[in-house]
Amino acid sequence: MKDSIKHFGFNPENYKLLFIGLAVNILGYILMIGGGAESLNEFNADELFSTTRITVAPILIVLGYGIILYSVMKKSKNSAVKVSTISEDPKTEDKNPKKK
Repeated sequence: MKDSIKHFGFNPENYKLLFIGLAVNILGYILMIGGGAESLNEFNADELFSTTRITVAPILIVLGYGIILYSVMKKSKNSAVKVSTISEDPKTEDKNPKKK
């Protein structure tokens, strides 16, 4: 059974990176939500335009998406693609008239 799914691109290291990226992404979104107002009639500009919401959270979100992209694109070290070369057989050479 393991041989039939050996070609699948994700290995445990890829999954680990994927979940780390998701966690960083979720943390960024949670930080962006930030503190709310006590009542609807008051406006707290310091809370709304804080450094955490405007700078740190978007950086974490972009970093999380970067980690996710890297985890999807990363190849494992032991899954080298085998390229087979076609050896020219003299018997098949006569059957192909478009050789020249």
